[in-house]
Amino acid sequence: MTFSIFTLFPGLFEGFVRSSILARAIERGLVSVRLIDIRDFATDRHHVCDDAAYGGGPGMVMKPEPLAAALEASGAKAGKRVVYLTPAGRRFSQRMAGELAKEEEILLLCGRYEGIDQRVIDAFVSDEVSIGDYVLSGGEVAAMVVVDAVARLVPGVIAEDSLEEESFSRGLLEYPHYTRPEDFRGMRVPEVLLSGHHEKIRKWRLLKSLEKTMKHRPELLNQDGLPAEARELLREKRNPRLGRGATNPRLERGEREEGDGNERDQGT
Repeated sequence: MTFSIFTLFPGLFEGFVRSSILARAIERGLVSVRLIDIRDFATDRHHVCDDAAYGGGPGMVMKPEPLAAALEASGAKAGKRVVYLTPAGRRFSQRMAGELAKEEEILLLCGRYEGIDQRVIDAFVSDEVSIGDYVLSGGEVAAMVVVDAVARLVPGVIAEDSLEEESFSRGLLEYPHYTRPEDFRGMRVPEVLLSGHHEKIRKWRLLKSLEKTMKHRPELLNQDGLPAEARELLREKRNPRLGRGATNPRLERGEREEGDGNERDQGT
């Protein structure tokens, strides 16, 4: 997998590509990152890459000529996936990351100022992508987000069993994690996690994933792809006969029977 990143500020990526999981993936030849300085494709002596917007208004717009030349030099017209990072794009998601991870190369176009000339988008861009409903100073940070999320899905970068347990992998947020010590300032690790009973731990984690998703991202529960067991738990949690905000007694009894005596961690 190759990430070709088009930017006015390639220096922003130096620490990013030399650290942690991405650096190891690059060393192992699983991933490569190319940094293309758009200014290198400007033809004037000052390497100007922006100009005032037609129609007036504040801010500058990135010029089409350097962008087009940079993209063409990297084969953007040869059917490659060209992703423009913009707050006006489609929301980036784990599903999209998985889709992009199937590509051999992704061209990531980082905008600046008020954005890039629309004609470049019309001629070269296959995907306009936003990482969230907010505005950044440029597309570089957004490009790092996309690279990190996609690279870790490339086969061999991260163990597959680790990926299967992560947030969004099954339509749910990930369950809580604990490590030593068992007791931290009076807050104990749930007993079920100390039991060594793998099936009870699995069920506890599924329940906690469901509870966390209901609390923080309830819209995810309306999507397809939830495991059958999670759907059944969800029906029980939403049972209107229990009353609004009530907890299903069977679930609570089952949780206590599995050894979770830590009422601080109930989360319901």
